[in-house]
Amino acid sequence: MPPSSPFVDTNWLAAHLSSPDVCIVDSSWHLPNTGRDARSEFLAAHIPGAVHFDLDLIADTSLNLPHMVAPVEIFSKMVGDLGIRETNTIIVYDSAGLFSAARVWWNFKIMGAQNCYVLEGGLPKWLMENRPIHQGDSLQSHRPFHANPVPNQVVDKHVLLKCIQENAGSLRTQIVDVRSNMRFAGLEVEPRSGLRSGYMPTSINLPFVDLIENGQFIENNRLVQRMEAAGIDLTLPIISTCGSGVTAPLLSLALAELGIESMRVYDGSWAEWGMQGPLPVLGADGLSV
Repeated sequence: MPPSSPFVDTNWLAAHLSSPDVCIVDSSWHLPNTGRDARSEFLAAHIPGAVHFDLDLIADTSLNLPHMVAPVEIFSKMVGDLGIRETNTIIVYDSAGLFSAARVWWNFKIMGAQNCYVLEGGLPKWLMENRPIHQGDSLQSHRPFHANPVPNQVVDKHVLLKCIQENAGSLRTQIVDVRSNMRFAGLEVEPRSGLRSGYMPTSINLPFVDLIENGQFIENNRLVQRMEAAGIDLTLPIISTCGSGVTAPLLSLALAELGIESMRVYDGSWAEWGMQGPLPVLGADGLSV
């Protein structure tokens, strides 16, 4: 059995590559401005038996927002087409070491897949250890995926606005923004055009890069130190948010590694909140934008 941690190491995966119950998922995703194509890179090199989970396709494409959580029936159909059952042991990795894998891990977990884990160190560690890779596609037979969504884990702007209003009296729900310090402070232009720069009232900033070294989380005691230094109370509820919903689940994954269940993510994140409109945004001077 995999460990109680949300991670498995490369030794564990190498020993279980041929297990019929294990499904390996390449969840690599790249920012649009990088010029990289995750699908092409998957075809060039992936862990044997892995299938590619496309965050932009296994999503609610009816919305004018990037990679929003797919409706249950769409998620079930598309993941089933990858040959994955909800009862499988699902191992997720990405080509950065630890980046988009957290988003796909979160997707599976909130859809009721209990046995989902992230490969520690991801593809870079696998390659560094000279482990086998495959090229080309990995075609799988459809398997039924019966989703059992966990309620209230996907947060929308209305829930977040209510939390902000409630926090005005005393902090009740912590909104943790994992964007960079400069973006949070409104001192850097947002990479998506047309968005305001700044932060949500009452939110806390903890850049996800502060939790990662060499494609892996820092040690657990340092995770706690970084969170507490940012002003996070680990006994209070947390909602994570980021630029477009991809990196916010890294905080959920880090908390899971600490034994804390905190899966609520604001799915629209700044791609939605930063639009021109009535949602409150504060700038570097602490005033409304």
